Amino acid sequence: MLLLPAAALCCLCSALVSMAADLIQDDASLTRRVGGNVSFSCGGIQQCGSYVYWYQKKDKDTFRVILDIDERNGNIDKSYSSHPQKDDFSAVKTQKGWELELKTIKEDHSATYYCSSDDEDASMGPGTKLIVTASEQQVVKPVVSVYPAAPTGRPEGSSSLLCLASDMFPPLVRFSWKRQKENGSLEELHPAEGEQLELRETGHSATILFVQQQESSSYKYSCYVKHEGGTVKAQTEQELPAAASCPPEREPADLPAVQLTDWSFQSQCRVKLLLLLYTVLIVKSLLYCCGLSLLMIG
Repeated sequence: MLLLPAAALCCLCSALVSMAADLIQDDASLTRRVGGNVSFSCGGIQQCGSYVYWYQKKDKDTFRVILDIDERNGNIDKSYSSHPQKDDFSAVKTQKGWELELKTIKEDHSATYYCSSDDEDASMGPGTKLIVTASEQQVVKPVVSVYPAAPTGRPEGSSSLLCLASDMFPPLVRFSWKRQKENGSLEELHPAEGEQLELRETGHSATILFVQQQESSSYKYSCYVKHEGGTVKAQTEQELPAAASCPPEREPADLPAVQLTDWSFQSQCRVKLLLLLYTVLIVKSLLYCCGLSLLMIG
């Protein structure tokens, strides 16, 4: 009889998170020296009695399961894993919960680490890349700029902004946007309110934000770049006017000057981002399906 309340509570918990969001891995990258230690966090685990599964993916390799961690007590299970490095990993309790830990980092631990859970409504986390260096490597924050993107190719009735991050180490970043109405408070831009296209090249990462122009309000948009060295906000904001007051489209030659060190890179970003939209979506879908298939086979 004493087990019934706990079981009922667990069922209630599962029902409340039936619309679970994506899992959260706060760090896009972690840079560590050989012989050091590191731990990887995975947030968004809310279902009662959830297990967190950890995978390693090296460049040009497939996802390989390392172990799973019982979020209730930190117990780990490696019995079904054939990973040659599985004994290098353990679980450690932190303020964020149970994390995957490497107590002694080796050079061949350099890879991206992903988490997933036994909650079928939650997708795999975005991954954290471990960068292993032989000597101390200084982390350098990105330089962030934002400006209006050229109107060519944008959806009808929308405006576009380009945010550029450059001159950083490690090169991995994550973009986000916030907006502020006149005399209003700063608010997060919900994914449904804007479409983003990203392009990553050596030394540069960029994203274009497409937003539908509001009929009655104008907003100022701010670009934020999350990096291992910290979150950096673009020094300037860009205002998108209300749809009714939008000026006629101008030729690219009449657009305000763009503060880029290389104008050809801006053009390259714009063209590639627009052309690769559907390709990126298809590749992501294929990778996700392949990952799920490998998990089911394993």
